[in-house]
Amino acid sequence: VLNYGFSASWSDARAQVLAGIEPTARFDSTTDILGNPDWQRTSSPAELAAWLELLEGELAAGALGIGILMGYAPRSDPREYVEVARLAAAAGAPTFTHVRELVEADPTTPIDGSSEVALAAKETGAAMHHCHVNSTSRRHVDRVLGTLDEARAAGSRVTVEAYPYGMGSTSIGAAFLAPDRLGAWGLTPSSIVMLGSGERIGDVRRLAELRDLDPGATCVIEFLDDREESDRELLRRALAYPDAIVASDAMPLEWPDRRRDTREWPLPPGASTHPRTTGTFARSLRLMVREHGLWSWAEAFRRCSFLPARVLDEVAPAMRSKGRLEPGADADLVVLDPAAVTDPTRPSAGVRHLLVGGTFVIRDGALDTSAYPGRPVRGVPR
Repeated sequence: VLNYGFSASWSDARAQVLAGIEPTARFDSTTDILGNPDWQRTSSPAELAAWLELLEGELAAGALGIGILMGYAPRSDPREYVEVARLAAAAGAPTFTHVRELVEADPTTPIDGSSEVALAAKETGAAMHHCHVNSTSRRHVDRVLGTLDEARAAGSRVTVEAYPYGMGSTSIGAAFLAPDRLGAWGLTPSSIVMLGSGERIGDVRRLAELRDLDPGATCVIEFLDDREESDRELLRRALAYPDAIVASDAMPLEWPDRRRDTREWPLPPGASTHPRTTGTFARSLRLMVREHGLWSWAEAFRRCSFLPARVLDEVAPAMRSKGRLEPGADADLVVLDPAAVTDPTRPSAGVRHLLVGGTFVIRDGALDTSAYPGRPVRGVPR
């Protein structure tokens, strides 16, 4: 229905070389490895060369950049990250990083996660995108944004994104959810809720049991408390940062039988997911424009559409005609009611019309389930 594209997977490439795990097109193939320590270690020179070659091949095949789950292999050698950035710079492709631990959370981290992004951008000239700064920075968001500010002021190509929720989501086997790591995040087992069952984890013993039983199972993590004004203000500051992009960090839909991302359309009922998957943009408009007046409507659309396209338009020529409203631009348009747009637990409300490539997907508030105008967006490396 929508336009779509993919990045080259740093974690899958490492898992293939370091752990002999062949990737598949299933989302589960990535989530299932997140708790596997075999791919998280530092690479030998030969291994590094091998998985860099895999990433280079994916860029040549049309990947829109390189996605790096550094937070899931937080003890790996920082020099490897620089080599990934160097590869991306040579290809004219961006990187998208879930950063490793901040020094405030773990003084023993090989390098502060946000500083790593800034330093790699400075050293290589690569376009480095800092993913979901709100959830990876937590209550240190002001310091992290200051680090990125300094990098941008010095001319480094660093961009950033955020979403307006105090909850994150990942697989229960993630390295940073290990029982001995939670304290560094200021979390307890009860900060974690299992998506499929709704179980709030009671203690460290149960956390260890769930991680061992099904490390790929989806969970929701309460890293900020949406009930506290001070925490809500941190989210607003992340979103209000100059040129911060609105991005959902969407998770797949999951049905009670553990099916994910069915091809049925319209989607069958009964699915669960993090609310950011369906509500991020409507919630951002409600909070930042209508309720707090921190953005104009034009600025909101710039952050939701124009700026994301600019992150990709060097590697993907097709993006150069997107995120704009002008003659000759692609007719990917949304028409909404500014007084009604909101983010309930159902899909976002208030959208009157949605056009993709000039074709109506939503007309007068009704979804056309026969419309499939979306096209692939492919990178073209140098």
